[in-house]
Amino acid sequence: MKEQDNPFIKIQGELKEVPPELRQKVMSDVARAKLLMDLATLFTGNYSSLLEGLLKTNSKNKN
Repeated sequence: MKEQDNPFIKIQGELKEVPPELRQKVMSDVARAKLLMDLATLFTGNYSSLLEGLLKTNSKNKN
């Protein structure tokens, strides 16, 4: 039986320089993903407090 190479050992090798256009594309994609996550949080993050405020009864008005 032949011993197989561990692919994770190859990943740990020396770092190589990345072409600037590829680096710029990756950074642009990361920035776009962060923007989408921030917008999603902006529109969906406050639903719980909004519903709580709508359904909350005001005990001062009942007296």
